[in-house]
Amino acid sequence: MIMRKLTTIICSCILLFTGCNTHSAPDIEIFKSVIDELSSEKYQGRGYACDGVIKAGEYIESQFIEAGVDEVTLQPFCIDVNTFPGEMEMAVDGKQIVPGLDFVMREYSPGIKGSFNLYFIDTAGYDAEKIFKEIAKDENENSFVVCDFYFTYKHKDDFNKLQSNGGAANAGLILTWETPLKFYKAYAEKVIDKPIIWTTSQIIKDAKRVEVNIENKFLEDYESNNILAKVSGKRDDSCFVFLAHYDHLGNLGRDVYYPGANDNASGTAALISYANYYANNRPEFDIYFLAVSGEDTNLRGSTYFVNNPLIPLESIKYLINMDMVGDNNPIQYCEVSETGTDGFELMEQINRQEGYIDGFNRGELAANSDHYPFALKGVPCILFENENGDAFPYYHTTQDNIETVKYTLFEPLSSIITTFIERY
Repeated sequence: MIMRKLTTIICSCILLFTGCNTHSAPDIEIFKSVIDELSSEKYQGRGYACDGVIKAGEYIESQFIEAGVDEVTLQPFCIDVNTFPGEMEMAVDGKQIVPGLDFVMREYSPGIKGSFNLYFIDTAGYDAEKIFKEIAKDENENSFVVCDFYFTYKHKDDFNKLQSNGGAANAGLILTWETPLKFYKAYAEKVIDKPIIWTTSQIIKDAKRVEVNIENKFLEDYESNNILAKVSGKRDDSCFVFLAHYDHLGNLGRDVYYPGANDNASGTAALISYANYYANNRPEFDIYFLAVSGEDTNLRGSTYFVNNPLIPLESIKYLINMDMVGDNNPIQYCEVSETGTDGFELMEQINRQEGYIDGFNRGELAANSDHYPFALKGVPCILFENENGDAFPYYHTTQDNIETVKYTLFEPLSSIITTFIERY
Protein backbone atom coordinates (compact mmCIF):
# COMPACT_ATOMS: atom_id res chain seq x y z
CA MET A 1 0.00 0.00 0.00
CA ILE A 2 1.32 3.43 -0.95
CA MET A 3 0.00 6.48 0.92
CA ARG A 4 0.19 10.00 -0.43
CA LYS A 5 -1.09 12.53 2.12
CA LEU A 6 -1.64 16.02 0.85
CA THR A 7 -0.34 18.70 3.15
CA THR A 8 -2.27 21.82 4.03
CA ILE A 9 0.15 23.93 1.96
CA ILE A 10 -0.31 21.77 -1.15
CA CYS A 11 -4.09 21.77 -0.77
CA SER A 12 -4.05 25.55 -0.44
CA CYS A 13 -2.01 25.92 -3.61
CA ILE A 14 -4.34 23.64 -5.49
CA LEU A 15 -7.35 25.67 -4.36
CA LEU A 16 -5.71 28.83 -5.68
CA PHE A 17 -5.69 27.30 -9.15
CA THR A 18 -9.00 25.42 -9.03
CA GLY A 19 -10.95 28.16 -7.25
CA CYS A 20 -12.27 28.35 -3.71
CA ASN A 21 -15.93 28.81 -4.55
CA THR A 22 -18.35 26.03 -3.78
CA HIS A 23 -20.13 24.28 -6.62
CA SER A 24 -23.87 23.78 -6.66
CA ALA A 25 -23.66 20.40 -8.39
CA PRO A 26 -21.12 17.94 -9.82
CA ASP A 27 -19.64 19.44 -12.98
CA ILE A 28 -20.74 17.87 -16.28
CA GLU A 29 -17.78 19.49 -18.06
CA ILE A 30 -15.40 17.49 -15.87
CA PHE A 31 -17.47 14.40 -16.68
CA LYS A 32 -17.12 15.03 -20.41
CA SER A 33 -13.42 15.87 -20.35
CA VAL A 34 -12.44 12.77 -18.35
CA ILE A 35 -14.41 10.48 -20.68
CA ASP A 36 -12.72 12.12 -23.65
CA GLU A 37 -9.27 11.65 -22.11
CA LEU A 38 -9.63 8.06 -20.89
CA SER A 39 -11.18 6.80 -24.14
CA SER A 40 -8.41 8.31 -26.28
CA GLU A 41 -5.76 6.35 -28.16
CA LYS A 42 -3.19 7.34 -25.53
CA TYR A 43 -4.55 4.72 -23.11
CA GLN A 44 -5.01 1.92 -25.67
CA GLY A 45 -8.26 0.70 -24.12
CA ARG A 46 -6.92 0.83 -20.53
CA GLY A 47 -5.76 -2.77 -20.78
CA TYR A 48 -2.59 -4.61 -19.88
CA ALA A 49 -0.50 -5.39 -22.96
CA CYS A 50 0.43 -1.75 -23.66
CA ASP A 51 0.25 -0.60 -20.01
CA GLY A 52 -2.82 1.48 -20.77
CA VAL A 53 -4.28 0.62 -17.38
CA ILE A 54 -1.12 1.93 -15.67
CA LYS A 55 -1.24 5.21 -17.61
CA ALA A 56 -4.95 5.55 -16.81
CA GLY A 57 -4.28 4.99 -13.11
CA GLU A 58 -1.64 7.72 -13.10
CA TYR A 59 -4.06 10.12 -14.79
CA ILE A 60 -6.85 9.32 -12.32
CA GLU A 61 -4.53 9.83 -9.35
CA SER A 62 -3.52 13.23 -10.74
CA GLN A 63 -7.18 14.20 -11.21
CA PHE A 64 -8.01 13.34 -7.61
CA ILE A 65 -5.09 15.46 -6.41
CA GLU A 66 -6.13 18.34 -8.65
CA ALA A 67 -9.68 18.07 -7.26
CA GLY A 68 -8.33 18.88 -3.80
CA VAL A 69 -9.06 15.63 -1.97
CA ASP A 70 -7.37 15.08 1.40
CA GLU A 71 -5.65 11.75 0.71
CA VAL A 72 -4.90 9.46 -2.20
CA THR A 73 -3.92 5.86 -1.49
CA LEU A 74 -2.71 3.33 -4.07
CA GLN A 75 -3.40 -0.35 -3.46
CA PRO A 76 -1.34 -2.54 -5.81
CA PHE A 77 -2.41 -6.08 -6.69
CA CYS A 78 -1.35 -8.63 -9.31
CA ILE A 79 -3.19 -10.74 -11.85
CA ASP A 80 -2.34 -13.23 -14.58
CA VAL A 81 -3.92 -12.16 -17.86
CA ASN A 82 -3.90 -13.26 -21.50
CA THR A 83 -3.47 -10.47 -24.06
CA PHE A 84 -3.33 -9.96 -27.84
CA PRO A 85 -0.79 -7.19 -28.55
CA GLY A 86 0.72 -8.60 -31.75
CA GLU A 87 -0.46 -9.98 -35.09
CA MET A 88 -4.23 -10.19 -35.50
CA GLU A 89 -5.05 -11.23 -39.07
CA MET A 90 -7.75 -13.43 -40.56
CA ALA A 91 -8.83 -14.06 -44.15
CA VAL A 92 -11.91 -16.01 -45.26
CA ASP A 93 -11.47 -17.62 -48.70
CA GLY A 94 -8.70 -15.14 -49.38
CA LYS A 95 -10.61 -12.02 -48.25
CA GLN A 96 -9.16 -10.15 -45.28
CA ILE A 97 -11.62 -9.37 -42.50
CA VAL A 98 -11.33 -6.72 -39.80
CA PRO A 99 -10.43 -7.53 -36.16
CA GLY A 100 -12.84 -6.06 -33.64
CA LEU A 101 -15.51 -5.63 -36.31
CA ASP A 102 -15.65 -8.89 -38.29
CA PHE A 103 -13.97 -11.19 -35.77
CA VAL A 104 -12.80 -11.25 -32.15
CA MET A 105 -10.93 -13.73 -29.98
CA ARG A 106 -12.16 -15.61 -26.97
CA GLU A 107 -10.04 -14.12 -24.20
CA TYR A 108 -8.30 -17.37 -23.21
CA SER A 109 -7.22 -18.33 -26.72
CA PRO A 110 -3.64 -19.12 -27.70
CA GLY A 111 -2.05 -17.74 -30.83
CA ILE A 112 -2.18 -19.62 -34.12
CA LYS A 113 -0.81 -19.23 -37.64
CA GLY A 114 -1.65 -21.12 -40.82
CA SER A 115 -4.25 -22.02 -43.43
CA PHE A 116 -7.12 -24.29 -42.42
CA ASN A 117 -10.14 -26.03 -43.89
CA LEU A 118 -13.55 -25.53 -42.29
CA TYR A 119 -15.87 -28.16 -40.88
CA PHE A 120 -19.45 -26.95 -40.31
CA ILE A 121 -21.50 -28.63 -37.57
CA ASP A 122 -24.86 -30.01 -38.73
CA THR A 123 -27.07 -28.62 -35.96
CA ALA A 124 -30.30 -30.00 -37.42
CA GLY A 125 -29.10 -33.62 -37.34
CA TYR A 126 -26.68 -33.22 -34.46
CA ASP A 127 -24.86 -36.43 -33.53
CA ALA A 128 -21.79 -35.82 -31.37
CA GLU A 129 -20.29 -39.29 -31.84
CA LYS A 130 -20.61 -39.02 -35.61
CA ILE A 131 -19.05 -35.54 -35.63
CA PHE A 132 -15.98 -36.62 -33.69
CA LYS A 133 -15.46 -39.50 -36.12
CA GLU A 134 -15.74 -37.18 -39.12
CA ILE A 135 -13.33 -34.65 -37.65
CA ALA A 136 -10.77 -37.44 -37.32
CA LYS A 137 -10.87 -38.18 -41.09
CA ASP A 138 -7.88 -37.05 -43.15
CA GLU A 139 -9.86 -34.44 -45.09
CA ASN A 140 -11.16 -32.82 -41.86
CA GLU A 141 -8.19 -33.25 -39.54
CA ASN A 142 -6.69 -29.97 -38.30
CA SER A 143 -9.68 -28.01 -39.55
CA PHE A 144 -11.54 -25.21 -37.79
CA VAL A 145 -14.92 -26.41 -36.54
CA VAL A 146 -17.67 -23.86 -37.23
CA CYS A 147 -20.88 -23.63 -35.22
CA ASP A 148 -23.42 -21.20 -33.76
CA PHE A 149 -22.28 -20.00 -30.32
CA TYR A 150 -25.62 -20.58 -28.62
CA PHE A 151 -25.77 -24.13 -29.95
CA THR A 152 -22.34 -24.88 -28.51
CA TYR A 153 -23.49 -23.51 -25.17
CA LYS A 154 -26.36 -26.02 -25.12
CA HIS A 155 -23.89 -28.83 -25.84
CA LYS A 156 -20.93 -27.47 -23.91
CA ASP A 157 -19.67 -30.86 -22.71
CA ASP A 158 -19.15 -31.95 -26.34
CA PHE A 159 -17.63 -28.68 -27.46
CA ASN A 160 -15.31 -28.47 -24.47
CA LYS A 161 -13.59 -31.52 -25.95
CA LEU A 162 -12.98 -29.57 -29.16
CA GLN A 163 -11.02 -27.01 -27.11
CA SER A 164 -8.57 -29.61 -25.78
CA ASN A 165 -5.61 -31.23 -27.53
CA GLY A 166 -6.71 -34.59 -26.20
CA GLY A 167 -10.34 -34.16 -27.22
CA ALA A 168 -10.32 -34.01 -31.02
CA ALA A 169 -8.05 -33.43 -34.02
CA ASN A 170 -9.41 -29.98 -34.93
CA ALA A 171 -7.25 -26.81 -35.00
CA GLY A 172 -9.76 -24.66 -33.15
CA LEU A 173 -13.31 -23.33 -33.14
CA ILE A 174 -15.05 -20.57 -35.06
CA LEU A 175 -18.29 -19.61 -33.34
CA THR A 176 -20.88 -17.40 -35.00
CA TRP A 177 -22.60 -14.64 -33.09
CA GLU A 178 -24.73 -11.60 -33.78
CA THR A 179 -23.32 -8.18 -34.58
CA PRO A 180 -21.83 -6.10 -33.06
CA LEU A 181 -19.32 -8.68 -31.91
CA LYS A 182 -18.24 -8.30 -28.30
CA PHE A 183 -14.82 -8.93 -26.80
CA TYR A 184 -14.36 -10.11 -23.20
CA LYS A 185 -11.62 -10.49 -20.60
CA ALA A 186 -13.46 -12.20 -17.73
CA TYR A 187 -11.69 -15.55 -18.04
CA ALA A 188 -8.35 -14.31 -19.32
CA GLU A 189 -6.41 -15.69 -16.35
CA LYS A 190 -5.65 -18.85 -18.37
CA VAL A 191 -4.82 -20.04 -21.89
CA ILE A 192 -6.54 -23.14 -23.28
CA ASP A 193 -5.14 -25.55 -25.88
CA LYS A 194 -6.94 -24.27 -28.99
CA PRO A 195 -8.10 -20.86 -30.22
CA ILE A 196 -11.74 -19.82 -30.31
CA ILE A 197 -12.67 -17.12 -32.82
CA TRP A 198 -16.03 -15.36 -32.86
CA THR A 199 -17.34 -14.04 -36.16
CA THR A 200 -20.68 -13.40 -37.83
CA SER A 201 -22.62 -16.08 -39.69
CA GLN A 202 -22.68 -13.88 -42.80
CA ILE A 203 -18.89 -13.69 -43.00
CA ILE A 204 -18.21 -17.41 -42.59
CA LYS A 205 -21.29 -18.74 -44.44
CA ASP A 206 -20.40 -21.24 -47.22
CA ALA A 207 -16.68 -20.52 -46.79
CA LYS A 208 -14.13 -23.23 -47.52
CA ARG A 209 -10.93 -22.06 -45.88
CA VAL A 210 -9.45 -19.53 -43.47
CA GLU A 211 -5.97 -18.13 -43.04
CA VAL A 212 -5.04 -16.81 -39.61
CA ASN A 213 -2.03 -15.13 -38.04
CA ILE A 214 -2.83 -14.43 -34.39
CA GLU A 215 -0.41 -13.78 -31.55
CA ASN A 216 -1.15 -13.87 -27.83
CA LYS A 217 1.01 -12.90 -24.87
CA PHE A 218 0.30 -14.27 -21.41
CA LEU A 219 1.29 -11.87 -18.62
CA GLU A 220 2.04 -13.30 -15.19
CA ASP A 221 1.75 -11.25 -11.99
CA TYR A 222 0.81 -8.06 -13.82
CA GLU A 223 0.54 -5.24 -11.28
CA SER A 224 -1.99 -2.42 -11.35
CA ASN A 225 -3.65 -0.35 -8.64
CA ASN A 226 -6.88 0.32 -6.90
CA ILE A 227 -6.95 4.07 -6.21
CA LEU A 228 -8.68 5.40 -3.09
CA ALA A 229 -9.25 9.12 -2.59
CA LYS A 230 -10.73 10.64 0.55
CA VAL A 231 -12.67 13.81 1.26
CA SER A 232 -12.98 14.30 5.02
CA GLY A 233 -16.38 15.14 6.41
CA LYS A 234 -17.48 16.71 9.64
CA ARG A 235 -17.84 13.21 11.13
CA ASP A 236 -15.55 10.23 10.67
CA ASP A 237 -17.53 7.52 12.49
CA SER A 238 -18.88 6.22 9.17
CA CYS A 239 -18.50 7.00 5.49
CA PHE A 240 -19.92 6.85 1.99
CA VAL A 241 -18.06 5.21 -0.91
CA PHE A 242 -18.32 6.04 -4.60
CA LEU A 243 -17.00 3.19 -6.74
CA ALA A 244 -16.13 2.76 -10.43
CA HIS A 245 -13.74 0.58 -12.42
CA TYR A 246 -11.31 2.29 -14.78
CA ASP A 247 -9.81 -0.71 -16.59
CA HIS A 248 -11.17 -1.95 -19.91
CA LEU A 249 -10.40 -4.49 -22.64
CA GLY A 250 -7.20 -3.08 -24.07
CA ASN A 251 -6.00 -4.27 -27.47
CA LEU A 252 -6.99 -6.79 -30.10
CA GLY A 253 -3.81 -6.79 -32.15
CA ARG A 254 -1.45 -3.91 -32.85
CA ASP A 255 -3.95 -1.66 -34.60
CA VAL A 256 -7.21 -2.14 -32.69
CA TYR A 257 -8.05 -0.94 -29.19
CA TYR A 258 -11.32 -0.71 -27.26
CA PRO A 259 -11.98 2.90 -26.16
CA GLY A 260 -14.50 2.02 -23.42
CA ALA A 261 -16.04 5.49 -23.31
CA ASN A 262 -19.24 4.29 -21.66
CA ASP A 263 -17.66 1.18 -20.12
CA ASN A 264 -16.32 2.56 -17.92
CA ALA A 265 -14.68 5.88 -18.60
CA SER A 266 -18.14 7.27 -17.82
CA GLY A 267 -18.26 5.83 -14.29
CA THR A 268 -14.67 6.94 -13.62
CA ALA A 269 -15.49 10.42 -14.92
CA ALA A 270 -18.48 10.61 -12.58
CA LEU A 271 -16.19 9.56 -9.71
CA ILE A 272 -13.77 12.41 -10.46
CA SER A 273 -16.58 14.93 -10.91
CA TYR A 274 -18.05 13.96 -7.54
CA ALA A 275 -14.61 14.19 -5.91
CA ASN A 276 -14.33 17.77 -7.20
CA TYR A 277 -17.80 18.58 -5.92
CA TYR A 278 -17.34 17.22 -2.41
CA ALA A 279 -13.83 18.65 -2.04
CA ASN A 280 -15.50 22.05 -2.49
CA ASN A 281 -18.68 21.21 -0.53
CA ARG A 282 -17.55 19.42 2.62
CA PRO A 283 -19.96 16.59 3.48
CA GLU A 284 -21.31 15.55 6.87
CA PHE A 285 -19.56 12.18 6.69
CA ASP A 286 -16.24 11.13 5.15
CA ILE A 287 -16.57 10.21 1.48
CA TYR A 288 -14.20 7.86 -0.33
CA PHE A 289 -13.79 7.62 -4.10
CA LEU A 290 -12.58 4.17 -5.12
CA ALA A 291 -11.37 3.63 -8.69
CA VAL A 292 -10.62 -0.07 -9.14
CA SER A 293 -8.75 -1.99 -11.80
CA GLY A 294 -9.35 -5.60 -12.84
CA GLU A 295 -13.14 -5.41 -13.22
CA ASP A 296 -13.11 -6.74 -16.78
CA THR A 297 -10.89 -9.61 -15.63
CA ASN A 298 -13.62 -10.96 -13.34
CA LEU A 299 -13.84 -8.30 -10.60
CA ARG A 300 -10.26 -8.89 -9.50
CA GLY A 301 -9.60 -5.40 -8.11
CA SER A 302 -12.76 -5.05 -6.05
CA THR A 303 -12.43 -8.62 -4.77
CA TYR A 304 -8.89 -7.85 -3.66
CA PHE A 305 -10.08 -4.69 -1.93
CA VAL A 306 -12.82 -6.35 0.13
CA ASN A 307 -10.36 -9.04 1.20
CA ASN A 308 -7.74 -6.41 2.03
CA PRO A 309 -9.83 -3.34 2.89
CA LEU A 310 -8.18 0.04 3.30
CA ILE A 311 -11.21 1.20 5.27
CA PRO A 312 -13.35 -0.91 7.62
CA LEU A 313 -16.17 -2.36 5.54
CA GLU A 314 -18.54 -2.11 8.50
CA SER A 315 -18.02 1.67 8.54
CA ILE A 316 -19.56 2.10 5.07
CA LYS A 317 -23.02 3.68 5.34
CA TYR A 318 -23.65 3.18 1.65
CA LEU A 319 -21.64 2.35 -1.48
CA ILE A 320 -22.65 3.59 -4.94
CA ASN A 321 -21.13 1.75 -7.92
CA MET A 322 -21.26 3.56 -11.28
CA ASP A 323 -20.72 1.35 -14.32
CA MET A 324 -21.74 2.49 -17.80
CA VAL A 325 -23.61 5.64 -16.80
CA GLY A 326 -22.89 7.42 -20.08
CA ASP A 327 -26.25 6.71 -21.69
CA ASN A 328 -29.76 8.14 -22.09
CA ASN A 329 -32.41 5.63 -20.99
CA PRO A 330 -34.68 7.56 -18.55
CA ILE A 331 -35.42 4.27 -16.76
CA GLN A 332 -32.29 3.73 -14.67
CA TYR A 333 -31.25 0.09 -14.22
CA CYS A 334 -29.90 -0.75 -10.76
CA GLU A 335 -29.00 -3.66 -8.49
CA VAL A 336 -29.26 -3.39 -4.73
CA SER A 337 -27.71 -5.47 -1.96
CA GLU A 338 -29.96 -6.94 0.71
CA THR A 339 -28.64 -4.44 3.25
CA GLY A 340 -29.03 -1.57 0.79
CA THR A 341 -32.81 -1.72 0.41
CA ASP A 342 -33.56 1.15 2.81
CA GLY A 343 -31.18 3.41 0.94
CA PHE A 344 -32.71 2.48 -2.39
CA GLU A 345 -36.18 3.25 -1.09
CA LEU A 346 -34.95 6.72 -0.11
CA MET A 347 -33.61 7.23 -3.65
CA GLU A 348 -36.99 6.22 -5.06
CA GLN A 349 -38.69 8.68 -2.71
CA ILE A 350 -36.35 11.50 -3.76
CA ASN A 351 -37.05 10.80 -7.41
CA ARG A 352 -40.82 10.63 -6.90
CA GLN A 353 -40.70 14.04 -5.22
CA GLU A 354 -38.48 15.72 -7.82
CA GLY A 355 -39.03 13.71 -11.02
CA TYR A 356 -35.39 13.61 -12.04
CA ILE A 357 -35.80 10.43 -14.13
CA ASP A 358 -38.75 8.30 -15.25
CA GLY A 359 -37.99 5.61 -12.69
CA PHE A 360 -35.78 2.67 -11.69
CA ASN A 361 -35.59 -0.86 -13.03
CA ARG A 362 -34.26 -2.98 -10.17
CA GLY A 363 -32.63 -6.21 -11.33
CA GLU A 364 -31.43 -9.24 -9.45
CA LEU A 365 -28.11 -8.88 -7.65
CA ALA A 366 -25.43 -10.44 -9.87
CA ALA A 367 -21.66 -10.80 -10.17
CA ASN A 368 -21.57 -8.37 -13.10
CA SER A 369 -19.76 -5.39 -11.57
CA ASP A 370 -17.71 -4.27 -8.58
CA HIS A 371 -20.55 -3.76 -6.11
CA TYR A 372 -20.97 -7.54 -5.92
CA PRO A 373 -17.94 -8.42 -3.73
CA PHE A 374 -19.05 -5.67 -1.32
CA ALA A 375 -22.62 -6.99 -1.29
CA LEU A 376 -21.32 -10.44 -0.35
CA LYS A 377 -19.64 -8.82 2.68
CA GLY A 378 -22.91 -7.23 3.80
CA VAL A 379 -22.10 -3.67 2.67
CA PRO A 380 -25.22 -1.61 1.79
CA CYS A 381 -24.74 -0.83 -1.88
CA ILE A 382 -26.30 -0.09 -5.24
CA LEU A 383 -25.17 -0.44 -8.85
CA PHE A 384 -26.18 2.18 -11.40
CA GLU A 385 -25.79 0.82 -14.93
CA ASN A 386 -27.86 2.44 -17.63
CA GLU A 387 -29.17 -0.29 -19.94
CA ASN A 388 -31.07 -0.20 -23.24
CA GLY A 389 -30.14 3.37 -24.07
CA ASP A 390 -28.53 4.41 -27.34
CA ALA A 391 -24.98 3.74 -26.09
CA PHE A 392 -25.69 0.33 -24.55
CA PRO A 393 -25.46 -1.84 -27.73
CA TYR A 394 -21.84 -0.79 -28.21
CA TYR A 395 -20.42 -1.93 -24.87
CA HIS A 396 -17.44 -4.28 -25.27
CA THR A 397 -17.08 -3.22 -28.91
CA THR A 398 -14.69 -0.83 -30.65
CA GLN A 399 -17.66 1.48 -31.21
CA ASP A 400 -17.96 2.33 -27.50
CA ASN A 401 -16.27 5.64 -28.15
CA ILE A 402 -16.66 9.38 -27.71
CA GLU A 403 -19.18 9.50 -30.56
CA THR A 404 -21.60 6.95 -29.09
CA VAL A 405 -21.39 7.82 -25.37
CA LYS A 406 -24.24 9.97 -24.00
CA TYR A 407 -24.29 12.66 -21.30
CA THR A 408 -28.06 12.88 -20.81
CA LEU A 409 -28.35 11.24 -17.39
CA PHE A 410 -25.34 12.71 -15.63
CA GLU A 411 -27.15 15.70 -14.14
CA PRO A 412 -30.42 14.00 -13.08
CA LEU A 413 -28.57 11.03 -11.60
CA SER A 414 -26.16 13.39 -9.82
CA SER A 415 -29.13 15.23 -8.30
CA ILE A 416 -30.55 12.00 -6.92
CA ILE A 417 -27.19 10.91 -5.53
CA THR A 418 -26.18 14.20 -3.90
CA THR A 419 -29.63 14.58 -2.32
CA PHE A 420 -29.40 11.01 -1.05
CA ILE A 421 -25.98 11.70 0.54
CA GLU A 422 -27.48 14.69 2.36
CA ARG A 423 -30.50 12.80 3.70
CA TYR A 424 -29.34 9.23 4.38
